Amino acid sequence: MSLGEAGRWADGVDFNAARVYAIPLRTRFRGILLREGVVFPGPAGWGEFCPFVEYGDVEAAAWLATGVEQAAVGWPEPVRDRVPVNVIVPAVDPDRARDIVTSSGCATAKVKVADHPGSLDEDLARVGAVRAALGPSGAIRVDANAVWDVPTAIHHIGALDLAAGGLQYVEQPCAEIDELARVRQETRVPIAADESIRRADDPTKVALDGAADVAIIKCTPLGGVRRSLSIARDTGLPCVVSSALETSVGLAAQVALAGAMPELDFACGLGTLSLLDGDLLTPEHALRPVDGHLPVPRRPPTASPELLDRFAHPDPTRVRWWLDRLGRVRELL
Repeated sequence: MSLGEAGRWADGVDFNAARVYAIPLRTRFRGILLREGVVFPGPAGWGEFCPFVEYGDVEAAAWLATGVEQAAVGWPEPVRDRVPVNVIVPAVDPDRARDIVTSSGCATAKVKVADHPGSLDEDLARVGAVRAALGPSGAIRVDANAVWDVPTAIHHIGALDLAAGGLQYVEQPCAEIDELARVRQETRVPIAADESIRRADDPTKVALDGAADVAIIKCTPLGGVRRSLSIARDTGLPCVVSSALETSVGLAAQVALAGAMPELDFACGLGTLSLLDGDLLTPEHALRPVDGHLPVPRRPPTASPELLDRFAHPDPTRVRWWLDRLGRVRELL
């Protein structure tokens, strides 16, 4: 799906009914404590537009295309009824990390590391607690969000691998593709690329340059389920479908992508609703894992009127900012 196709589909979406939401996070994540975004209805269901505030309008256009695809036409047919997910462990203390994993029902954990300079000791303790909670058969992956330089990445990955008793992979240890390639040559731990795919002009370059073993595919910033399926195929790498911290409205597209992937080699990073202290779907429809799995939706959801009111953004200035942003980005489709 191209942005041009999304632009044509957008004519059927009721942007006049768009609602701006603000939902607190339970724990600081990506440096934020409040998740903001917009949802809107269309003939197929509701879509979501929630690019992070630091992203420019051009980059945000793919996020809107995903919401338009969802609201206007829905998704391809799935090939499975449910998908496995990892539990996500923010930068919390070891006791809290252990509790999060133990209560999750998941066999795989994604642990946030490198939350601040000098965090290695905290990261090692957190990863060790996660290993104790998962037991020897569970899988641990860590995410550094591209903050390390090459020497730091090599050193920290080695230490974290020991603390974990073996890492499944490390996600985006460095920012640049050539840095990822150098780290990959110097460590035995597989390298997964996230930002180097979703924020790249050519999402397949990371594979062509030998910089990753695993591709993190997030359909929300890639422009929709159909486009993400094409990118996943073109990378030629095993893929992990992961979320972009959406409400259940937008998360539904990510789960639909995972359900439509021809092969699903790893647990998906789609258990992120636990990070939000609220949602826009009622509890019986919210996308919270059960026994480490999520059901694959057959059609886009409908946001709850009551929850839209409960989590309506209370700041009129921010509401106008989001609606203005939505209008500008729509012109780019």
